[in-house]
Amino acid sequence: MTVTTTGFVAPGSGDAAFTPPRLAEKARELAAAPQEWLHRVRLDPHGRWYERLHLDADHEVWLISWLPGQSTGFHDHGDSAGAFAVALGTLEEDRVRARRDVGTGQAHAFGPGYVHDVRNTSDAPAVSVHVYSPPLATMRRYDVDAGGELVRLADESAADW
Repeated sequence: MTVTTTGFVAPGSGDAAFTPPRLAEKARELAAAPQEWLHRVRLDPHGRWYERLHLDADHEVWLISWLPGQSTGFHDHGDSAGAFAVALGTLEEDRVRARRDVGTGQAHAFGPGYVHDVRNTSDAPAVSVHVYSPPLATMRRYDVDAGGELVRLADESAADW
């Protein structure tokens, strides 16, 4: 393993593949180490603040802050698997027909094509760590129609972020 310039440990060729459970483990480990990233966090009243902390050929890591009411909207992560862990606060994940709260110290992992909306429904800011493998190349945006079905709205590429 090698240590990146951000101080995070990046996997070497001897590490296990980045399966969704491994992504969740990595997100949880990073969320539990605020001394590594807390100084980077910003709060933006106009939208979620985010910063990429790490990128290599195998995976990438993002840090996101959420003020009350901020959300992602329904989206997937293209061909990437992913996971997010909540470092501070509580986030709600909406899967159209199922919702769950993800609180401090908890993580959730998913495979490619997984559609969800993540939002801060609390009265306090939240911070989360997200890990994707392979690194995000595309994301698809969705809306929910009157019948409760997902409708694909747009495709975005990494060049759009």
